[in-house]
Amino acid sequence: MLFASGWIVQPKDKINLNAGLGIAVTEYQTDVGPADYVLFVDKKPVGIIEAKRIEEAVHFSEHETQSEGYASAKLKLLNNEKLPFVYESTGEVTRFTNFRDPKPRARGVFSFHRPDTFLEWSKQDASLRKRFHNIPVLPETGLRDCQVGAIHNLEKSFKDYRPKALIQMATGSGKTYTAITFIYRLLKYAKAKRILFLVDTKNLGEQAEQEFMAYVPNDDNRKFTELYGVTRLKSSYIPDDNQVYISTIQRMYSILQDKEMDESAEEMNPNEYKEREPAPVIYNEKVPIEFFDFIVIDECHRSIYNLWKQVLDYFDVFQIGLTATPDNRTFGYFNKNIVSDYGYEKAVIDGVLVPYNVFTIDTKITKDGGKIQMGEKVDKRQRQTRIKFWESVDEDIEYSGKQLDRDIVNLSTIRTIVRGIKENIPSMFPDRIDKDGKFEIPKTLIFAKTDSHAEDIIEIVREEFAEENKFCKKITYKSDEDPKTVLSQFRNDYYPRIAVTVDMIATGTDIRPLEVLVFMRDVKSRSYYEQMKGRGTRTCSLEDLKAKGTPSAKFTKDHFVIIDAIGVESSQKTDSRPLEKKPGMSLKDLLQNVAMGNTQEDILSSLANRLLRLDKQVNEKEKTTFEEHSNGQSINHVVKQLLNAYDPDTLDILKVKIESEKLGASPAEIGAAINNEHAKLIEDAVAVFNNPELRNYIIDVRKKYDQVMDHINVDEITNIGWVKDQHAAASLTISNFTAWIEAHKDEITALQIFYGQPYQRRELTYKMIKDLYEKIKTEQPLLAPMYVWNAYQTVTQSLSKGVTLSLSKGSPKNELIALVSLIRKVSGIDNTLVGYDKTVDKNFQDWVFKKQAGTLKFTEEQMQWLRMIKDYVANSFHVEKEDFELDPFNKNGGLGKMWQLFGEKTDEIINELNEVLAA
Repeated sequence: MLFASGWIVQPKDKINLNAGLGIAVTEYQTDVGPADYVLFVDKKPVGIIEAKRIEEAVHFSEHETQSEGYASAKLKLLNNEKLPFVYESTGEVTRFTNFRDPKPRARGVFSFHRPDTFLEWSKQDASLRKRFHNIPVLPETGLRDCQVGAIHNLEKSFKDYRPKALIQMATGSGKTYTAITFIYRLLKYAKAKRILFLVDTKNLGEQAEQEFMAYVPNDDNRKFTELYGVTRLKSSYIPDDNQVYISTIQRMYSILQDKEMDESAEEMNPNEYKEREPAPVIYNEKVPIEFFDFIVIDECHRSIYNLWKQVLDYFDVFQIGLTATPDNRTFGYFNKNIVSDYGYEKAVIDGVLVPYNVFTIDTKITKDGGKIQMGEKVDKRQRQTRIKFWESVDEDIEYSGKQLDRDIVNLSTIRTIVRGIKENIPSMFPDRIDKDGKFEIPKTLIFAKTDSHAEDIIEIVREEFAEENKFCKKITYKSDEDPKTVLSQFRNDYYPRIAVTVDMIATGTDIRPLEVLVFMRDVKSRSYYEQMKGRGTRTCSLEDLKAKGTPSAKFTKDHFVIIDAIGVESSQKTDSRPLEKKPGMSLKDLLQNVAMGNTQEDILSSLANRLLRLDKQVNEKEKTTFEEHSNGQSINHVVKQLLNAYDPDTLDILKVKIESEKLGASPAEIGAAINNEHAKLIEDAVAVFNNPELRNYIIDVRKKYDQVMDHINVDEITNIGWVKDQHAAASLTISNFTAWIEAHKDEITALQIFYGQPYQRRELTYKMIKDLYEKIKTEQPLLAPMYVWNAYQTVTQSLSKGVTLSLSKGSPKNELIALVSLIRKVSGIDNTLVGYDKTVDKNFQDWVFKKQAGTLKFTEEQMQWLRMIKDYVANSFHVEKEDFELDPFNKNGGLGKMWQLFGEKTDEIINELNEVLAA
């Protein structure tokens, strides 16, 4: 570490202070004993390093007295004063104290400071932390109250030497202006050397650069860039003669790694940035840890976690976060030091932002989804090329509203929504009549799901509004037309009136004349949704509104409208970090990877994510079956183990445990033990997946809830003219179902009973049928009972005009009744397909007729009970004595009443009915 940061290390018996600027002498004698390292700069002693074994990091606060004792001691042959710069270090963990500070406080640092830094600091009258007290009272002219409060509290935080501070200010309330103001004061009064303004997209970096260039402080008539050097980093080169550096966190990460970056990485939200094996940041002599004094982190709610946190951990700086929408992670990262808490509601109350109204558009398809029958001919379209071809679908396709515009495209849905907007927006802005007497649509931004979705919206908007190309345009990073030019036109010119975006102007882009936001995509992140809404919150004077594209405006912008066409306002929002690291890998491949020994973090994390989703979809029966295959472990427990395998807190606890157990052992031995324990943690987490039956069950049960569909463009769905194809498909379904039943008749208990002797059918239970039903739904979802029942109905209608089968729909029990009916038909018990409940009715009538043909006559009360038993068997396939404690029997007296009515014949009647009704 010393070599890397520019120090020459010399033993005490071979000192040569002329060898370089910075010399670290080992075991140098002081009047309290030998110091591990004494640091000399320009031949003068300036600091101490107290070196400790790796396990001593947990005791650093106890060693501070020893370190300060060496710093205060007299060095042999020298009449020195107290040395100001003191470290405690294990080589893995390092802490630093600057005794030139007013209240010296140890802080963690990535590595050692460079000798030339100590030389520069030694020449200064006061340390940075002491210079904070030179910052004067803030002049409030030209600042909003929220900005004054944020800067005042931030400067107090600096004077308390708090390393991190969070500024929460609502979108549109002037976060960047606030940041430039306090940056100006830090440079002017605290004599800060360099400040890094960190953003997470190139677009935000460009916007920040423009704001620095436009800023004029209230105590100087020169622009900021005339007073201080501002540079936006566009390559790996960092000049050292500027004061403000603007960079994406992606670029700074690549600079610290000393490698070229993929330029497209700056275009995307860093949460979406994928790197197969994120490399750790190592010391970079071109950009030492003290290169910056401060880092201002824009949109810090999303840019400071996981891979990117390494950038912030590297520098020895004060960190200031800027965000409109912090989450719990953000509060935790900034140590709950919130110097500004200025949310949207406060900003609206103060008149800094405008309120909004929500207008909802629901359609049948977005709410209930749709269905395409097998055999229908539809347009299919390739996602990227958008080439269409006419083709029949080879299976029934049912889709939900949430699947629209990704796997399924229903242009009529988009058209319905756009037409609804066109017809209703005049009533939202009744004063917008242009000089020609026509309604002038306000500046409108539509959020689309994908680029393909955006293209469909644009085409339909132009058509429905009967307008030309320039009326509606797309603004995304991927558009062929320069997105900055289109964005500038949307912000300042008359056209486009409507812009469609996927990603580019979701956050951080100021469009004051914007008055309508249309959500045609859902958003699960609360923070991201608030950022998207923030595009419409900006105030805009009447003059600006008229000048920047809406000349018919008669009033200052006093509100904006959200048109919710997807249910985004009511959908549940979360702030959880994404676990999915392998979105392109199938669940089957993830399981296979684990089975073959691939236990990398991204594999386990992605598998955990899929299982979490599965846990929310499967029913209780399927969860129980999972546990049967996993040695009693629930899905949730398996997920926790998978995530725990690489959880930093868990690994820290493991590390401390090993270090405490192996006191005095070598670092290599301790490291090996930690690795062994970690390997065991991973092995325990994945052991459950060694069972192929569990892996196969997970894949099969997932099929029940996954529909794999082509990207289909459905213009209009109709069944006309397809009866022949439907008949063929139905016949194939019946044939497949019959083959499946025949193949499993010897291994499934319920089927064994149907294919056995008639009297055995009295042993059939509800659980047996339910288990069979679950197995079919899991393994063969397209052979679910209602599908097969409908197939028989289609065939029957085709063969015998006017003859139909009926089976009421609704409760799951009807599927079980259908299943029993189908098995009776397939197994040959019934010659024709008839609902099992109808079979039970007929068998009951025959049994009662035979019983009463002799001397036995049932009373009306007895018949009421017999009918209850018959109805119960029709739905549950079997009746036991214990069932008489359930509805409807218990409401009519239960088993006691049965005994009262039938006496000693009670058991005989129950057994007879079980056998006869199932005949």
